[in-house]
Amino acid sequence: MPHWQRMADVGTATAVLVAALLTTTTAHHLRDPIAVGLAALACAPLMVRRRWPHSALLVSTVAAEGYLAYVDRSGGTLILAAPLIALYTLAEAGTRRRSLWMGGAAVLLIGVFHTAIRSGRWLGAENVALAALGGLAIAAGEASRSRRAYEAEALLRAQERVTADRLRIARDLHDSVGHHLALINVQAGVAAHVSPDRRETLDQIRQSARDALDELRDAVGLLRNPDEPLAPVEPTVGLAGLDDLLATFERAGLRISCRHEEDRPLPPATDVVAYRVVQESLTNARKHAGQVDVRLVLRFRGPDLSIVVENDGPPATIRPESHGLTGMRERVTALGGSLTAEPRPLGGFRVSCRLPAESAA
Repeated sequence: MPHWQRMADVGTATAVLVAALLTTTTAHHLRDPIAVGLAALACAPLMVRRRWPHSALLVSTVAAEGYLAYVDRSGGTLILAAPLIALYTLAEAGTRRRSLWMGGAAVLLIGVFHTAIRSGRWLGAENVALAALGGLAIAAGEASRSRRAYEAEALLRAQERVTADRLRIARDLHDSVGHHLALINVQAGVAAHVSPDRRETLDQIRQSARDALDELRDAVGLLRNPDEPLAPVEPTVGLAGLDDLLATFERAGLRISCRHEEDRPLPPATDVVAYRVVQESLTNARKHAGQVDVRLVLRFRGPDLSIVVENDGPPATIRPESHGLTGMRERVTALGGSLTAEPRPLGGFRVSCRLPAESAA
C-alpha cells in the first residue's frame, strides 16, 4: 500500500473519532475510558480496512453500536460514519453479490440496534437515514470498483494493441525484407554458376543472405506468440503493385502466367493481404522449386476473391510450416478467409486462398 494511502486512512480514522467524541453531549464521556475506548475501537479498523475489509466492517459496526449504547441518547451518531466507510471499502474490494449481502447485514444490524435501544420504531428517522446512507456507501463502492475494472480493461486493450502492432511489424519485416534476401540468395547462386571466377565472392554473398534470413526468422519467431491475438492488417502495398512484383520474380527466373479475370475495388485490408499471399507464394516457389513455371489466377467468386498460385516444380516434400506461411494463414484468417498450401499430386506446390472482397456491413 502506498505511504500516502496509509496516511489518508489514519487521517480518516482520526477525523471520525474526533467528530464522534465532540458531538456526544454527555459532560464526562471524554474522561470516561470506556466511552473513548469504544469510539477508538470503532474507528481504528479504518486504518486497516483495505487489507481486511470484512473484519474491519464487523469490528467497526459492533464497536460503534456499543459506543451508542454506552452514551445512551447523548448524541455521538457520527460514530456510525466508521462502519459506513468500512462498508464502502468492502463494496469496492469485493464482488457485487458479497457486497450486497454483507452491506445488507450491516445495515440491518444497525437498524435493529436503533429500533431496540434508541428510536423504538422500525421506520424511525434514524433507521431510514442509515438505510439510505448504507445504500449510498454500497453504491459508491460499486462505482469505484467498476471504474477500476474499466481502467484495467482499457490498459489490457492498450497492451493488446501494442502486441498487435508488434506482430504486424514482424510480419511486414519478414514479408518485405525476407522476400528481397531470398532473391539475393537465389540470384547469387545463379551468378556463381555463370561466373566461376567470382564464385568465392558470390558464395559469401549467398551465405550472408542465408544467415540474414535465418536471423530474421529467429527474430520473427521470438515476436510471435501463439497465445497473443492476431495482428491486424493495415494498408501498405496492394494489388496495384502486382505488375512490379511479377516483374521482379520474372527477372529472378520464374516464368509466370497471370490471369486476373476482373478488376474490382477491394477493401484496403483485403488488398494488402492478397498482395502478401502472392508475394509469399512466389518467394517460396523461387526458393524451393527454382526456375519453374508458375500460374497465378485471381478471380471473383460471388462476394469473395479467389487466389491460386501453383508451380510445376519437382515433387515437394512436407516441411514444417514456415513463418511466412504461418503469417500468411493468420492474415487471411483474421479477415474471415481461408487458405490451403499443399504439394500437388504430380509435383510442384499449390497455394489456394479465399478472401472477402466486400467490406463488412
